[in-house]
Order: sequence, then C-alpha cells, then structure tokens
Amino acid sequence: MACTTILVGKKASYDGSTIIARNDDSGAGHYTPKKYVIVRPKEQPRTYTSVLTHCTVQLPENPMRYSAVPDAVEGKGIWAACGVNEKNVGMTATETITSNERVMGADPLVLYTPAHGDVPEKAGGLGEEDFVVLVLPYISSAREGVLRLGALLEQYGTNEMNGIAFSDADEIWWMETIGGHHWAARRVPDECYVVMPNQLGLDSFDLEDALGEGKEYLCSKDLRAFIEENHLDLSLDGVLNPRDAFGSHDDADHVYNTPRAWYMLRYFNPRTYVWDGPDADYTPLSDDLPWCMVPERKITTEDVKYILSSHYQGTPYDPYLSYGDKSMSGAYRSIGINRTDFLGMVQIRPDQPEASRALQWLAFGSNAFNVIVPFYPNVPHTEPYLSSTCGEVSTDTWYWTSRLIAALADASFKKSQFHIERYTFTVQSMVRVVIRETDQKIRALCGTAGPEGADQEAPAQAEEILLEANRQVAQILQDESQKVLKQVLDEATGVMKNQYSRSDA
Repeated sequence: MACTTILVGKKASYDGSTIIARNDDSGAGHYTPKKYVIVRPKEQPRTYTSVLTHCTVQLPENPMRYSAVPDAVEGKGIWAACGVNEKNVGMTATETITSNERVMGADPLVLYTPAHGDVPEKAGGLGEEDFVVLVLPYISSAREGVLRLGALLEQYGTNEMNGIAFSDADEIWWMETIGGHHWAARRVPDECYVVMPNQLGLDSFDLEDALGEGKEYLCSKDLRAFIEENHLDLSLDGVLNPRDAFGSHDDADHVYNTPRAWYMLRYFNPRTYVWDGPDADYTPLSDDLPWCMVPERKITTEDVKYILSSHYQGTPYDPYLSYGDKSMSGAYRSIGINRTDFLGMVQIRPDQPEASRALQWLAFGSNAFNVIVPFYPNVPHTEPYLSSTCGEVSTDTWYWTSRLIAALADASFKKSQFHIERYTFTVQSMVRVVIRETDQKIRALCGTAGPEGADQEAPAQAEEILLEANRQVAQILQDESQKVLKQVLDEATGVMKNQYSRSDA
C-alpha cells in the first residue's frame, strides 16, 4: 500500500490531544471499497488465520470492543486499518515503508509459499492485513501496543516492511519493522509532530534506552547484535541513524516519497528553514529531512486534513496548476491522490470523560475533494451510511458517494473547486456543533477528567447520547454530500465535449 502518515504530540496539538492520522491508499491501478464498523468481543476470532499468508495465531479470550475500517468486499482479508478500543487506545496500520538489500539479506521477509507437488505450503508472516485485529483489542496503552506487536513479529515474522502508530491520551509511539523479524519504536516527543511518506523514517535511535529502561525507545531484544553482525550501522560517529542503516535512498524515493515529507514540513514550519530556491536548506530531493519537528504553531485537525489532502498547492509541482511555468506540474507524487481509500484520524482528548475521550475522524475517497468528520467510537455500532459499503456503486453509502464526487469534481476542477470548499466548510462547521453539544452532555452526565486523567465511570445513558451524536453527524454528511454531488455533476456535465445548445446556432 502507498500511504502517508502524520503524528501530532499532545503539546503540539491545539487542544492537548494526541493525534495520529494516515491516508490509506490502494496500490496503483485499483481501488478498495471501505466501511466503518464496530467489532464486538463476540465477533472477534479466537483463532485467526491470515487470508494472504495463511499464518495462524491463537488469540486471547478477553478481547475488547474496537472500531475498524475494514475492506467492504471479502476475499483478501480484513485489513482493519485504523481504530480505537474501549480503553481509548488508537492504532493505525500500516504505512508501507522501504528497506535495503543488506537488511533483506540478513533477515528476509517471511513470504507465503504455496504447496508444490509433495512439498506442503509454507505460511508467511503477518502484515497490514492482520495487525489491527491481532493487537488493538488486547492493549491498554500505546506502549503495550508496541510490545504486543513486537512479540508477534519476533514469533511469526512479517511479509512486508511496515510503519505502525499507537496512541493513548498521553503518548504516541511510532514502530517500524526491520526485515522479517526485527523492529524499532520511538515515542513521539510531546512537543513535536512527525511526517511519514512510505519510507523508513526514524533518523536517530538510542539503543541503550531501547534495550534498558525503554523510556523513549523500544526494539527487538537482539537488535544490537543484528546490527553488529551484519555491519548495518553506517554512522561515522557511532550514533545510530536507522534511516541510513535500515532504509532506502533510491532515485524513485525522490519522486515518490521525499517530496511529500518536504511539503508537509514546509507547511508546518515555513519560517524555520528555507524550503525553496537555490539556497534552500531542504528540497524535495533531500534524504535528510527531519523525522520530527516542533511546529511554528499548534496543529489542528483541520491542518491534518489539509496536509493529507494536498497536491503541492503554491508550488510549481501542483498537478492542477493553471498559470505560470507548468514544466514541473505533476512532477512528484501528491499526498492526496485519486486512489486514497480513506483517511483515518484518531484524536484522544485527555480533558474529556472516558466515554467521549476518543474521536475517530474519517474521510473516504480522494482527499482533495472530500470532507472529514468525527465519530465517537465508544459505541456498539456505526451508522449504515458508513457501515453498509459493498462492491456495487451506490449513493446510499458514503464511500461510493465520495468517489463519485471526486471523479466529477476533478473532471471540472476549475468550476467545482468552489463547491468542494463550501461543502467542506459547511459540514465541518455543522458537525463541530454536534460534537460540542454532545461533549457538554457527557460531561454533565459523567463528570470531568480529574488531575490524573481518571473520571467517573460513564453511565449507560452516555452510550445513547453518543449514538445519537453519530446519527446526527451521519445525517448531516449524507444530506450535504447529496447536495454537492448534484452540484459537481452539473459542472462536469457542463464541460462535456459534446455540449451544444440551440442558442449557439
């Protein structure tokens, strides 16, 4: 998969929340219908087998309820992708990342081998298809997520290179797999944000902490020996740079990956460095872009949506550029692309009661033309407009409506962009009223969070309040999406090449 991730520490966000977000993109040439569901404990398997790699894992008997954004069409596995569990722990998996031949030769990926003649099949390792289902229902903190997934990787291996984010009200952890069985993770500094564009991103790592107290770093228990035995550390000063040791620096990265990181960092820190021109500190081709930075101002959820929707606006690389020198237009892979399946953003708010602490923001389809809205995940079910996606195109579901809006708006970009901007502003404003009023109701019912983050147990009535809020958000979304669908349909029809009217004669 080809995705883009941003992580925002609690001191870098506008309201003290931890925020993890990721564009889930299909591979080139295809699209994957998605739905938003709640998985109840009785629906969670006790024996799990990967569809793609046939790897079988026995699971604990005490799963928690959790939200997920799985594939809507069966056949290739669950691909739960992004969710929040009952303990208000979030997870998004995975950002597909890159490696190099030295790592792959030292610890090859665990690939599935089908049966051949008298030779039985060989199960492969775990991967993006599996991670959320195997981890999220069983963890009570972001750190626990790293440790549980790390243990699974060491036991079963992985069939691909992965970047995984975990969050709770206090911490965000970023985890990267290294070869088939190794991994490293770092706690995102509270005052920082992180951008990840399909590359192994960690640019510094403290092995002493990771193999000792594990305060800010964690890793597989034999990582030091693995590095030394295979001569993977390329540093001249003895300070491990995982990006150099485990990552790639292919020419293709300079078209596909590094420009995305450059643009995101440029957006949040426009004055910190020089980003453009012959004297730039960093360019779209820079291999040494910082993994994390302190932003120049606090980051909002709207900022996250904007940057994950971007296509290099304000630069010569914008594929929609309509003026000036267009020679570099579309030169680099945009962040918001046509084959984005969904954007999932998990916001854990420490100042809210447990019942309403988490918000799961969702957008389906191409981000340049869609809207993102929040839902309370601590509920027993989701709304049909989000959960009933199937393989057939239907305006009764948000996924397909979003796909239709995007295709029509792109075809009539100049005329339709105004409608998309109004659609986004209207929906976001309306649903924020719902969230504000619902938060007030839950605080009145449950009390507010105490100094240690503990609060009263949410009464049963809280669940009904949250369900009603989700229903209102879904209804607003459905009504406004139908309106903008008609608007962009009219605009796209008006620029068809066979247009003609009697008055033209």
